[in-house]
Amino acid sequence: MPALQPQPKSITLEQYETLPEDVRVEIFDGIVYDMASPSQEHQTISMELSTLLNNYFKGKNGSCRVFHAPFDVKLSDTPLVIVQPDIMVVCDKNKLDGKRCNGAPDFIIEIVSPGNPADDYIRKPYYYKNTGVREYWIVDPRRKTVTVNYFEGDMLNIQYSFDSTIKVNIYQDLFIDFTEIDRILEG
Repeated sequence: MPALQPQPKSITLEQYETLPEDVRVEIFDGIVYDMASPSQEHQTISMELSTLLNNYFKGKNGSCRVFHAPFDVKLSDTPLVIVQPDIMVVCDKNKLDGKRCNGAPDFIIEIVSPGNPADDYIRKPYYYKNTGVREYWIVDPRRKTVTVNYFEGDMLNIQYSFDSTIKVNIYQDLFIDFTEIDRILEG
């Protein structure tokens, strides 16, 4: 069964907020899509990347904060679009209301789930680009690739392998070494 399955009717923010906390869904144009539970490999990558990013931003003493799923991002009210990116960086604290991020995070990383990779490669880039996300990475553990989508200026869409050190374009000196992550996955 694919990871995200559409439910038949549209939902409002008020209805979404009444769902039980343990229900993992995303909303695209008001339609509810169920999310699959992440695998061990997915969680390992998420933990490594979250730790690297968090350490970087703590060292900068800046305003950027790192969040990982499940944490809601409301990209749009009309139509309602709520996502739960695997990892996100929010630098504008005014977008945070204690429950969610309201508006586009600066940087998002999605780790591809085998059940429905089209969501990460097709659906989400459309919404992320059109709502103001500055940079979006797709980490694909099965293919051992990282696709970097940089949505500012001269937009980039570059694919790297897990033997690469990749620069985060929106930060001056942030590089992520995927050879170390690959080593941990192989270990």
